[in-house]
Amino acid sequence: MNFDSIPFLETERLLLRPFTIADASRVQELAGEPRVAESTTRIPYPYPDGVAEAWIASQPHDWRKQRALTFAVEREETGELIGAVSLRLFAQGPRAELGFWFGIPFWGQGYATEAAGELVRYGFEELKLQGIQGRHLTGNVAAGRVLEKLGMRYEGVTLQGASRGGVLLDVVDYFLPAASGERRSAA
Repeated sequence: MNFDSIPFLETERLLLRPFTIADASRVQELAGEPRVAESTTRIPYPYPDGVAEAWIASQPHDWRKQRALTFAVEREETGELIGAVSLRLFAQGPRAELGFWFGIPFWGQGYATEAAGELVRYGFEELKLQGIQGRHLTGNVAAGRVLEKLGMRYEGVTLQGASRGGVLLDVVDYFLPAASGERRSAA
């Protein structure tokens, strides 16, 4: 496995590619929407200047150190950046946590499922992960539907399992083992 550079992945409608600094203003525009930030614990709101650049600059280092693999998700047809998908790799073993966000104009069109499905495939086939977990805030039912479409198994709710702005929030946990016969194609 080459950890020197982030690979490129393709689906029927999407290109998963490394972010570039040129994407920073688009990231700030899309992720800076209150409803996008509210659906996660890691996206700040308001979204300060310089945060996107720092986040993008950290990604090659995180990949080389085998901490995380993050992709810009681009519509193949238009070349338009629409969101992000990532695997946060666990130091304790061959497992990871799936994460994703998409700009509001791209919600409900299957892009999250398509991009996340390709990253799950890559995680199992190329990174040889033994399991991938997914989590979402209890109010983010759309993220739960994406995880279920990927074949992830509902594990339960972790009370006060995350925090945002100093407020503890409940999260819903999902898991997909590598050998799962339940795994579905994202297409």
